[in-house]
Amino acid sequence: MLIARYILRAHVGPFLFGTLTIIMLFLLQYMMRFVDELASKGLGGWVITQFILLNLSWIVVLAVPIGVLFSTLMAFGGMSANNEVTVFKASGVGLFQMMRPVMLFGVVLWAFTFWFTDNVLPDSNLQLSTLTRDISRTKPTFAIDEGEFTTAVDGFTILARRVDSNGVLYGVTIYDHSRPERSNVVNADTARLAFTPSASHLIMQLFHGEIHQQNRVKPNDYRLITFDRHQISMAADRFFFQQTDASGSSRSDREMRISDMRVIVDRANAYKAEASHRIDSLVHDHVSYLAAASSATPSRSSSFDSTNAISNAQARVSYIRSQIEAESYRRTAERDNARRYEVEIQKKYAIPFACILFVFVGCPLGIITRGGNFGISAGVSLVFYVVYWATLIGGEKLADRDLFSPTLAMWLGNIILAIVGILVSIKVNYETTPIRAMLLWLQRKQA
Repeated sequence: MLIARYILRAHVGPFLFGTLTIIMLFLLQYMMRFVDELASKGLGGWVITQFILLNLSWIVVLAVPIGVLFSTLMAFGGMSANNEVTVFKASGVGLFQMMRPVMLFGVVLWAFTFWFTDNVLPDSNLQLSTLTRDISRTKPTFAIDEGEFTTAVDGFTILARRVDSNGVLYGVTIYDHSRPERSNVVNADTARLAFTPSASHLIMQLFHGEIHQQNRVKPNDYRLITFDRHQISMAADRFFFQQTDASGSSRSDREMRISDMRVIVDRANAYKAEASHRIDSLVHDHVSYLAAASSATPSRSSSFDSTNAISNAQARVSYIRSQIEAESYRRTAERDNARRYEVEIQKKYAIPFACILFVFVGCPLGIITRGGNFGISAGVSLVFYVVYWATLIGGEKLADRDLFSPTLAMWLGNIILAIVGILVSIKVNYETTPIRAMLLWLQRKQA
């Protein structure tokens, strides 16, 4: 019991440190892609905080398994470097006994990650996709720079030759293209801008100017209007962030729970079976028709109209062919739909299970490499991270192309981890190669 507590205490600290480090690296890399967009649209602090917290959901799912590998490498590497593993083995405590508390910790993390992936992550992904759409539709904060054309307002191009510190515009020219049948060019000495209380429209008060108005349909219809004071109302849609309620949004495969996706897969498989049965029925009916037509003989009392028979046969073949092509397309579409959702289902099972497999890999590798420092542990973790996620992404592509089954494609990385973990665990525990350990075990069984 004391040994288990000691090993767990050596494991938990590096796990928290490694997982938080990976989360921060993922988050920093992701936020660098959106920093310009977030900073240029005048979003509030709460909106940016929501965006960060919602992104943390999928990052946690990816970071926890790698955190397990990092912590096992550091904990067992440190014990190996301090010769504590040698002391444990001399006391009769083998590798698998040392791994037992860490394995129990890995099972707890697997259960938590699986629950989080199936219950929390879908809702977080839905809210994140809705929030991302709202941010992308939000226009940058409206501003008029001195001597530059502004096209932020749909249908209007605005030029102010000078802008003072009080927000007064001088030498204003506005090109109004908001109406398809008429174009206006407005010139004014001065102008002021203000939003309506509801922030739905931008109101521009113009002073001392003229309006050049021309009909697009009738080019000769031209008007010149002078004014001392004139007001233009421009729609200011999406200049301010408006958050949409995500509850009514449709969900994609990454925004559904396993039970919801399983319903879609079962329904798609039922439709696929129905389409296959329909194709078989059409082929059977067509063969029966051809057999009946070939056995028919012309009546002696009337002449056999071969032209009509050929025409009828061609029409029936064309009809059967169109029906078979339609059902075949439907079957292919339903198979692709079922496979796409099955890939996502298996992914929800496979990624959390890596928490257990990385224990089998990290513990013996830490002892072999004696990697009790950050550099070695981070380097080994990075190698396995690249290999694991490459197999996961590659397997998903192969499954989408129907080259691998969804189950094999999503579990390929875990299978590789399991093989590597078993081989290195046997080598470290028995201090020999796996093949020699197997031969010694067979010899003992025979004896």
